Amino acid sequence: MTMGKRAPLSTPTTDPRFAALPAPPGKIVAVHLSYESRAAQRGRKPAAPSYFFKPASSVAASGSDIERPTGTELLAFEGEIALVIGTPARYVSIEDAWSHVAWVTAANDWGLYDLRGNDKGSNVRNKGRDGYTPLGPGLIDARGVDPAALRVRTWHNGRLVQDDTTAALIFPLAQFVADLSQHFTLETGDIILTGTPAGSSVALPGDVVEVEVDAPAAPGAPTSGRLVTRVVEGAAAFDPALGSLPSVDDRQREEAWGSRTAAGLAATEPSSALSPALRAKLLEAPVAGLSQALRKRGLDNVSIDGVHPLRPGTKLVGTAKTLRFVPNREDLFRSHGGGYNAQKRAFDAVAPGEVIVIEARGERGSGTLGDILALRAKARNAAGIVTDGGVRDCATVADIGIPVFAQGGHPAVLGRKHVPWDVDVAIACGGSTVLPGDVIVGDDDGVIVIPAALADEVADAALAQEAEDAWVAEQVAAGHPVDGLFPMNAEWRARYAEARGDAKA
Repeated sequence: MTMGKRAPLSTPTTDPRFAALPAPPGKIVAVHLSYESRAAQRGRKPAAPSYFFKPASSVAASGSDIERPTGTELLAFEGEIALVIGTPARYVSIEDAWSHVAWVTAANDWGLYDLRGNDKGSNVRNKGRDGYTPLGPGLIDARGVDPAALRVRTWHNGRLVQDDTTAALIFPLAQFVADLSQHFTLETGDIILTGTPAGSSVALPGDVVEVEVDAPAAPGAPTSGRLVTRVVEGAAAFDPALGSLPSVDDRQREEAWGSRTAAGLAATEPSSALSPALRAKLLEAPVAGLSQALRKRGLDNVSIDGVHPLRPGTKLVGTAKTLRFVPNREDLFRSHGGGYNAQKRAFDAVAPGEVIVIEARGERGSGTLGDILALRAKARNAAGIVTDGGVRDCATVADIGIPVFAQGGHPAVLGRKHVPWDVDVAIACGGSTVLPGDVIVGDDDGVIVIPAALADEVADAALAQEAEDAWVAEQVAAGHPVDGLFPMNAEWRARYAEARGDAKA
């Protein structure tokens, strides 16, 4: 391995886990999403880097075994580039940041998706287990390589499954160093795991995963060598008396394997229950006409009051997927507000053609979603979003291109007023009860809720009324008084019937 001239490290350890490193790291910081390919796969692109910590006890050497605990199924590999800090970095600029990196090597950021949901975003258990951060086997001198021209490759049982370069990063490597140094000192020997490209998937007991980092364009094409890890079945079981147990669902399976097909699930999720013909009619029918048709059928309380499209001229049609917020209470926000909460679950699970309808109790003093969640809904092919609360990043959300109806903009985060509580339940939004599967239609006049069983009948009635109103408007424009014409008396009704007959002829 090549070691550059850097500040002295602590005395090298004889512990074989740290064989690839000059000394055990004080801390390991990992980046969540960093490659364009991975962001496209996940359907969300971060506006700024985000991170989590891994313990030094998770480090392992090349050739080590990794345990998949008894009773779990979703142990996933993530080939990554690891940066080893050479000199302390505190408040460094992005231009100076790379000079604080001494070495580059290969890493495998293993994760157990069975514990991911229970970790609520911390990754403490699913990525912090012993042996879940193998590193090495060699170090590349960071001074001799271009940080924008590094390559990471991963082989699963001999098959190349990940192959990407740092030219495809969303954020440059130096940005991670500079950004983190704003918050705490990166000390000599600390490690930054810089995220994984697309191609990460599940490994089973008996599988072998290899990761290599190199700089093919640099003099001598320096390489880390292949970092080898073998998967074995663990013997110890979890004690239910001590904490939450592993659990998985189809969403975790999809993300762990990399796709629904790879996970053995249906290739596509169910789309909106609306038929193409019904959807076309609802796109044509104005909300005002639908409201009138519902009122004639005894349904007056079906308007979601107080909401307007962020972009005027927007038409919204879809079926409801509901999300309920309750008023903020500090203890409840601590238990339900962080991690993989109900809000995130709703946006991750929305199906094509569905509208996420949020109960915010008409409270507009806080945002109920922002640009990242709007992007996620768009990536899932959701039909739109309706909230009787506020929206953060309002202008950006409007530009994303997904229909959003809200009370308006607000800069505050969720926890100022709300606790995300439940998904797929009956909710009250803008004074109207909304059930999962109700038909939601919106335009510049507002948003209306239609019971699914009535949608066809109401759409036909609204379109018929729209045609009638258009004809009446023509008569008024021609100079006829509205008395007897609007609404039509028997004489005008006969004229209208005759005109329709002439038009059909």
